[in-house]
Formats: sequence, structure tokens, C-alpha cells
Amino acid sequence: MITAPQRNVIRKRVHKRVRAKIAGTTERPRLNIFRSLNHIYAQVIDDSTHTTLASASTVVKKGEEKKSGGNIAAAQEVGKLVAERAKEAGVTKVVFDRGGYLYHGRVKALADAAREAGLEF
Repeated sequence: MITAPQRNVIRKRVHKRVRAKIAGTTERPRLNIFRSLNHIYAQVIDDSTHTTLASASTVVKKGEEKKSGGNIAAAQEVGKLVAERAKEAGVTKVVFDRGGYLYHGRVKALADAAREAGLEF
């Protein structure tokens, strides 16, 4: 059985291998996903200038009501929000970087919501 620390080491190794092949450009930045147990984060990154163009996550800011970020519904909201913010920044086409996670569950929900909101992968 694979323990959580081993799983994270394996995911980082897979992510490093994938990142050697995927890079975001100015015309087509990279949509990066990071998933933790309680939250999910998404960033649109231009690797040529090393800048984040848009980002969204389930982390609650001060003054907002606390809600769960570790479920599919929250991932769909983050996908819609990051797509809207990317479109405001002038980005319509992205390269999808799933971060070494399987394309299933929250990662798939975020990607599908971003596509529905207007981002092209």
C-alpha cells in the first residue's frame, strides 16, 4: 500500500516529467492545478515571462463565510472563476497542466468548468 508521503513523492516526480514537456507561452499560457485535501488552486501562468496572469482557489479570505473546498462543486466554481479572470486578462487558449494528478474527480470538474466558461485547451 502506498502511503501519503510516498504518493506525494510519486506525484512530484510525474509533475517534473510532465513540466519538461509542457510550457506556457505568451500566446498560450499554462493552466496549472494544485489540489490539497481541503482546497484546490488554479493559476494561468506565462512561463516565458514567469508571471501569473490569473488565479483562483477555494481558500477563504477574511470576512467571507467558510465553505468546503475539497469537493467537486468547489472545483467547478474555481474552474469558472479562473476562466473568467483569464478572459479578463486577454487569454482564451491555454495548455492544461494537471500537476501530476489523475484526470478524474476534482481535476476533471475544474477543467470541464473552465472549458464551459470559455477557455480552450
